[in-house]
Amino acid sequence: MREGLLPVFLCGDVMLGRGIDQILAHPGFPEVREESVRDARTYVRLAEEVHGRIPRPVPPAWPWGDALAVLDDAAPAARIVNLETSVTRSADFAPGKEVCYRMSPANLPCLEAVRPDVCVLANNHVLDFGVRGLTETLRVLSGAGLRTAGAGADLAAARRPAIVPVDDDHRVLVLAVGAASSGIPPSWSAAQRRPGVRLLPSLSPATADDVALQARQLRRPGDVVIVSVHWGSNWGYAATDEQVRFAHRLIEGGVDVVHGHSSHHPRPIEVYRDRLVLYGCGDFVDDYEGIGGYEEYRPELRIAYVAGLAPESGRLVELRMTVLRAHQMRLQRAPDEDVAWLRAQLDGRRGTAVVPGADGGLVVRPTPLRRNPVAPD
Repeated sequence: MREGLLPVFLCGDVMLGRGIDQILAHPGFPEVREESVRDARTYVRLAEEVHGRIPRPVPPAWPWGDALAVLDDAAPAARIVNLETSVTRSADFAPGKEVCYRMSPANLPCLEAVRPDVCVLANNHVLDFGVRGLTETLRVLSGAGLRTAGAGADLAAARRPAIVPVDDDHRVLVLAVGAASSGIPPSWSAAQRRPGVRLLPSLSPATADDVALQARQLRRPGDVVIVSVHWGSNWGYAATDEQVRFAHRLIEGGVDVVHGHSSHHPRPIEVYRDRLVLYGCGDFVDDYEGIGGYEEYRPELRIAYVAGLAPESGRLVELRMTVLRAHQMRLQRAPDEDVAWLRAQLDGRRGTAVVPGADGGLVVRPTPLRRNPVAPD
């Protein structure tokens, strides 16, 4: 990363429950209530069938693998992850919800290994084990000194930003929101006296303006503002017109980065008015190895995004992307042919050039291929 930039690490969904939890030193109770799976250890066996035996127990840093060295090299000023896992011993499975993720609080060192500055919680899994599970998750994370955004004991807490001090003159502010399109049940919406997530009523211009207004009210000179949004379907490359309009409205309202997630694979990248929009970061850590059905999207490929921002304006100068792949529930650097494949899927979408980087990764700089800001995917 160039000297003088403010580097920020962003990634997609971090799912440390289910199979990941079972290979760590202190696995929780393995029960799941899915249509065809009743024991979380089944996901470990599926991964082993395609990539060989996974040692158990693994050390806390195991699931992050080569991503830790990438982060150490990048030295980001802030590390932001979407934590799509309850950290709880609760057995209160969400009624009618088939897929539920929980990690034993005793396995928290796994999350701590990546040293996150912000854990985004405005997603469709943080209440998988009810209010009791959310309350314990918030308590465990707070007790470990980990900042959260997007969920809380009431609406005021769910709306509260995570603030990461960088130095005396700069901060990174993270506001986290979720959309119903990601599968967040309406009953999970935080209210004045109800714990929950910050669930957007819609992706309308008025909703975007409300988020942007809050960002402007919080912002100080030298701040960078990121809105992290959990939205959209699991599969497919296209960003919907509604998502594009919402992201653009946020940028026009003063937001510097739109950090989108929910899709199981990376979605298009856009540079709009010199600001970064990630429509879908894809999964980052999960137990999906060996699950078939969507091979065309190569969901085993993951991206570690490091955005180099101008510290005084928040504009994007350079986005570096390191391509990794899941192997034995651990992230490894992807071979060159996989990097080239992923580049081919992303290059040119939303008018953004994705080019090879000097370090074997991929790079985006704010030089659109087309000037039309609403060019189709």
